[in-house]
Amino acid sequence: MPVIEMISEMLSFTFMQRAIIVGLLVSLCAALLGVNLVLKRYAMIGTALSHVGFGALAIAGGLDIFLSYLGFDATAISNVTNLAPLAISMPVVVGAAFLLLRMSENSKVKGDSAVALVSTSSLAIGVIVVSLTTGLTLHICNVMFGSIFAMTQADMYLSIALSVAVISIFVLFYKQLFAVTYDESFAKATGTKVGIHKSLLAILTAVTVVLGMRMMGAMLIAALTIFPALSAMRLCKRFLSVVITAAIIGVTCFFIGMVFSFWYDLPPGASVVGVNLVVFGAFSIIGIVRQGGIKA
Repeated sequence: MPVIEMISEMLSFTFMQRAIIVGLLVSLCAALLGVNLVLKRYAMIGTALSHVGFGALAIAGGLDIFLSYLGFDATAISNVTNLAPLAISMPVVVGAAFLLLRMSENSKVKGDSAVALVSTSSLAIGVIVVSLTTGLTLHICNVMFGSIFAMTQADMYLSIALSVAVISIFVLFYKQLFAVTYDESFAKATGTKVGIHKSLLAILTAVTVVLGMRMMGAMLIAALTIFPALSAMRLCKRFLSVVITAAIIGVTCFFIGMVFSFWYDLPPGASVVGVNLVVFGAFSIIGIVRQGGIKA
């Protein structure tokens, strides 16, 4: 079947339209923020925040079932499991982002140690809750590895609004984020409020992670921030060119990954990561040949 017909068939399904619209926006957000995160050596913060989101979802799902056991009407308590992705995960993950930021600055546990501590603890809590609660297996599987069927129309509208807000804020504070990323001391000397802009970067990252968890899954969402940035750095030397190239790579790889996912019945998150991996390998070879690029 020709590629055009394949894509047309894929886009004829409402759930695919929702997944692709939101996925492209989230991929763009992740790619833009990923350049800053990789250069700041914060690349694994996406993994830590996604694990925090998983823990929040597991607890929310367990609470929903627990209240049902006590005789409460699931509808009356607003079905916590369905509300969890945004209503519960968002504030929890944003709080975790601030915690990681504070730990890296003021705690004896810094850098990758802080990320590992928060990441493994959250994942362990989520696994414990799942093991103690029946009825969560399918829901948690979708959370861990993603599901394009999980995106409702309400989720789509809210995700679009938040994604547009993230992109707008990134563009508006581009110069400040650039300064904080490359040299905090110089940024302070020029009057940039480093603490505020680092917190802003953490918030934007947390929002992006939560938005992407439903499709990519908690285990794979961090790849959206890491791979496009690393691929762009294999070829580009200037910060702006890296950001633009990463954005193009991010949205392109997501769309191609969704096509493979639909046509070959593959998990969407794994398909997108697989395409990103191939692109990274190709760009790395080109970079070696050209003897260029900036190292992460």
